[in-house]
Amino acid sequence: MPFNKINLLVIKYLKYIEMVGVLMRIFSFSMVSWMGSESPFFFVWAFNTADAIILSWCSILKKESAYILLNIFWILVGVVGMLRASAFSLPDFKITLVQFLAQAATLFN
Repeated sequence: MPFNKINLLVIKYLKYIEMVGVLMRIFSFSMVSWMGSESPFFFVWAFNTADAIILSWCSILKKESAYILLNIFWILVGVVGMLRASAFSLPDFKITLVQFLAQAATLFN
């Protein structure tokens, strides 16, 4: 049960970990505000998604339903933001997936 040890560590330093997550969110949105269209959007979305994971974990341990929902929503928004910032396209994804599956199949044959 490795998560039990990690959860105990997170609970021990919960206030500090939450503060890091909040500061990460402030930083990422401040960067977009200050830099506008010049901001590195993929980095901002990745950073924002990381802080949402941190804050979701803390909310789950504290059993705060509203913040669990809010931060899990931000994780989903972050994933969509990263996909859009990386110029993700469904046809490219399908081609890459088929190629990966073909290569994986050759490993097992």
